[in-house]
This record gives sequence, structure tokens and C-alpha cells, in this order.
Amino acid sequence: MNTWLMKSEPDECGIDDFVAAPDTPIRWDGVRNYQARNFMQQMQLGDQVFLYHSSCKDIGIAGLIRVCRTAYPDPTQFDPESHYHDARSTQDKPRWQAVDLVLEKKFAALLPLEILKQLPELADCPLVKKGNRLSVMPISTTEAAAILAASKE
Repeated sequence: MNTWLMKSEPDECGIDDFVAAPDTPIRWDGVRNYQARNFMQQMQLGDQVFLYHSSCKDIGIAGLIRVCRTAYPDPTQFDPESHYHDARSTQDKPRWQAVDLVLEKKFAALLPLEILKQLPELADCPLVKKGNRLSVMPISTTEAAAILAASKE
């Protein structure tokens, strides 16, 4: 099993959306970065994902979600009305992927970026490095254990 981190604005697809429908899969779509897309293509059923709230007042990890459907063509790329429409994508050659996710658990409290930056196990994690804007990234076993331990403090 792999572990990932996915960034989202809480008012677009945040932990409360997963809590409101804990058994209902939520499609993670709109990713328009090739490296993030490639990571999504590597996701497997049951993989854990840390949900990171970004571009908001309170930045940090809000909880854990789980992959319940692996990568498939993102339908928003074909919809001319969608903000994520991509005229170069075709049904035969889709460029972008989506995955479906369900709630695993909401953390008792948001684990803020300031705390994450202090964890020595995350020193090499792109999340805490300056200039990283990738919305999907792998998390090592050591990093995941440190995050989970910090979330319980």
C-alpha cells in the first residue's frame, strides 16, 4: 500500500465534504499538472491519502482519505462548460485522470504546516520545501508515520 498527499482548497473539496458523505466516493478531478497526474496513475485501491487544506486561512493536513477507484479519464476535460476543459483531450486520447476517494478519518484538529515543518522525518518531503506547488505527491512510510503520530498530539 502506498501513501499520498493531495492538496485542495477546503471550500472546493475539503475534509468536511468527505465527512458529510463518509461512504460516498468523491471524484478527485481537475488536476492539470503532468507530474501530479502521473502520481495519480500510480495510485492503487486502498492507498491512503493525507488531505491537505491549502490556499486558505488554516493550512495543514485535515485527515485521511482512501482511494476507492483507481485512475480513469477525468470527465471534466471533455466538458466545454467546465473550468477544467481541455480542447486537446479526446475520448481516444485523454490527457488527464481522476480518482475516486472516500473518508478514512478526520483528524481531531488540523495539523498545521508550521508543525509539519518541525518534524525531522519530513525534512526531505517536498511539502515542506519552499516553492513546491505540486497538488499530488507520494509520502514515504517514515513520513506517514511521523504525520500520524503528530496528528495524535
